[in-house]
Amino acid sequence: MELRHLRYFIAVADELSFSRAAQRLHIAQPPLSQQIKDLEAELGVKLFDRKTLPIQLTPAGQAFLEEARATLVQLEQAVHKTQRIDQGELGYLTVGFPSSIANGVFPEMPG
Repeated sequence: MELRHLRYFIAVADELSFSRAAQRLHIAQPPLSQQIKDLEAELGVKLFDRKTLPIQLTPAGQAFLEEARATLVQLEQAVHKTQRIDQGELGYLTVGFPSSIANGVFPEMPG
C-alpha cells in the first residue's frame, strides 16, 4: 500500500464521487477507480457501496477512513518534527564538564 492510495481513498470518501475526486486530485477518473479497486483488493474488503448515488462508504470503509486520516496526520507530524530537529529547534543538548569544575560551580546536591 502506498500513501497515494490513502490520499485517493480520502478524496473519494470526502467527495462521495469518483469523478469529483479525480478533478480534485487532478487525475483522470478511470485510473482513480482502478487505484481504489486495487486498494480494496489488497485489503480484501469493499470500501464503497457503488450501487447508490452518491456512492456511500461501507462500514469497513468508514473505519478505514478514520485510520487513513490518522495515518496522514501522524505522517505530517513526523515530517514536521524531523524538520524541526534538523533545524536545531528540537532535540537534546548534552553538556559535559570535568568533575573538578562541577565541585566548584554546582552546589552539593543531596543524594
